[in-house]
Amino acid sequence: MFRSTDSHDTAARPDGRDIGGSKDRLTRRGFFRWFGDLMLAGAAPTGYAFAIEPGFRLRIQRHAIIPPNWTKGLKLKVVCLADPHLGEPYMPLSRWEKIIRIANDLKPDLVLLLGDYTASHRFVTRHVPVEDIARASTRLEAPLGVYTINGNHDWWSDEEAQRRGFGPIASQEAFENNGIRALVNEAERLEKDGVPFWLSGTDSLVAIKTGRPGVYNGRDDLTATLSGITDDAPVIHMAHEPDLFMNIPKRVSLTVSGHTHGGQVRLFGYSPMVPSSYGNRFAWGHIIEDGRHLVVSGGLGCSIMPVRFGMPPEITLLELG
Repeated sequence: MFRSTDSHDTAARPDGRDIGGSKDRLTRRGFFRWFGDLMLAGAAPTGYAFAIEPGFRLRIQRHAIIPPNWTKGLKLKVVCLADPHLGEPYMPLSRWEKIIRIANDLKPDLVLLLGDYTASHRFVTRHVPVEDIARASTRLEAPLGVYTINGNHDWWSDEEAQRRGFGPIASQEAFENNGIRALVNEAERLEKDGVPFWLSGTDSLVAIKTGRPGVYNGRDDLTATLSGITDDAPVIHMAHEPDLFMNIPKRVSLTVSGHTHGGQVRLFGYSPMVPSSYGNRFAWGHIIEDGRHLVVSGGLGCSIMPVRFGMPPEITLLELG
């Protein structure tokens, strides 16, 4: 049995820094206001950043990786869909259904949904019920299954869960009621062609609002999650916020995250504002630190403002082994 030495379910991170807290979000709002003013200086950049890139562009971002502790001969094709933030007009249900069709065309072995399903920015003209999002997601096709985790916005949008301070939250129940497994501080053993591996998932680091700026109670429990791993098969871990990677042990072959949207604005490989304590360090892409591997998806939707520039919505495709 494998046990992690890390566990936290507290308002502050172990290093004392906030993750996407109110101070950071206010700074991001300030940046996006500035960026919007800059875009207004030219009609073409404005239309592209506020309409074309967030609402119409979509790329397949591939990462071919042989992770550490990986079983020789185990080949997996994994599609990750992060942060769709559904809400009209930028991400209507019809666009989510189109993304699902494109994901199915990739013929993945496994589909991972990395949280944050509904939009909360003030530019939403019509909210999409999470029940409709979950129902549409049942059309995803993967022989090894479709799995989801909770994002911070999934917690923040559930007022009842905020009051009681624990789940299950509404989006989790919607997916599970539609037969999609939610990994909430749990691990599950899977097999591809008779070769085993583990899929694990932790809850959000910034789930519960405390009323104090920048301080949230997390509902992640890495120790409990990894204690369910009972053999030496490789581990893929789902964590909505990439900051958890700081606590992921080398035993885990690969961590996959969303949350950052790649900063939404990315210029010359740099994102000016990232909702992470570590800034550009965990903003986007395939990151290797101390022999440990992390992939951060650029995601599909928008937060704060419906703006993307240099960071188009993406379906993240992992080709492992």
